[in-house]
Amino acid sequence: MSFNLQAHKDKFPSDPRFGAGPSLIPVSFLEKLTATGAHLLGTSHRKPAVRNLVKGIQDDLRSYFKIPDDYKIILGNGGATFLFDMISFGLVEKKALHYTCGEFSDKWYKSSCVIPWTETDKKAAEYGKGITPKADDEYDLIACTLNETSTGVIVPEFPKVGEETLLTVDATSGGGQVPCDISQVDLYFFSPQKVFASEGGLYVAIMSPKAVKRAMKLHEESQNESEPRFIPHFMSWKTALDNGEKNQTYNTPSISTLFFLHEQMKEMEALGFNKVLELANLKAEHVYGWAEEKPYLSCYVEEKIYRSNAVATIDVDSKVDVSGIIKALEEEKVVYGIDAYRKLGRNQFRIALFHNISLEDLKKLTSLLSALIEEGL
Repeated sequence: MSFNLQAHKDKFPSDPRFGAGPSLIPVSFLEKLTATGAHLLGTSHRKPAVRNLVKGIQDDLRSYFKIPDDYKIILGNGGATFLFDMISFGLVEKKALHYTCGEFSDKWYKSSCVIPWTETDKKAAEYGKGITPKADDEYDLIACTLNETSTGVIVPEFPKVGEETLLTVDATSGGGQVPCDISQVDLYFFSPQKVFASEGGLYVAIMSPKAVKRAMKLHEESQNESEPRFIPHFMSWKTALDNGEKNQTYNTPSISTLFFLHEQMKEMEALGFNKVLELANLKAEHVYGWAEEKPYLSCYVEEKIYRSNAVATIDVDSKVDVSGIIKALEEEKVVYGIDAYRKLGRNQFRIALFHNISLEDLKKLTSLLSALIEEGL
């Protein structure tokens, strides 16, 4: 069916981007990058201009998350998906346990399964349902996903693990506004194209002394001449750590990605985590409240404790042509990126609540969607 969008022009958001990734990068960041002219882009990542960018990111992350002084912060190319393999090769000693609740947590599990010299188990929740990880000394690594991007499920709390177990957390779409005490986590990592408003292809990894010790132990095993453990050089944690100490990435990074991440970190650090969390919770309350108020909507994640304050998934009555609404909004460049995760196959809106998406724009979005739905019913 056709929609008369112009009749609802007063409800158009100021920015059309509500996608769960890539994120809304403020136009002001582009203008600041342009202002660097010939003095940043095209510079070697071994030179001060780029190393200072990396150091600024590391310093702001340490302050923002209140990261302990003995934790290491490293950046590298490849993104979180690359780290799935890097973790399997260089941090799992013998046996890993994965907690899964959606496509991306399951993707991490599957990447671990292909390593023939380690074992991998999983505990899975049905999609749309939450799962709370538990400590288990049978495993030397426990893998959790802070915010499952595909389903809008978060992990509300993490276990305290034993000395021989690493607790690892993929924080890609929740890091920065979903609570997590990093001092209780051994590896906390993310790609910055979500809450941190940058682009893909980069990873940020925050490592505890215990994780560093494990990485060094397995690195030494890889140097054993008679029976070396296979770790691809490009996935060497030792190499990544050595470069992190020098405020560098191992190989050439996208400077624009670093620049946008640094700009976002400066803004979020100025507010502080508690204020960012407060703003995220207000946005989540609005979107979930909207879903509970309208008879043609419902929250895909039924248990409130597992509902994300970073990505909201809202089911829509089957009588509503969600794909038609989304297509009309995208063609008119009014709203982008609110379709459900493709593999779920649900009649659903998936709406990012990332830091740069304003509550005012979310209110306009929900008002607009309601108007279009009710117009078609």
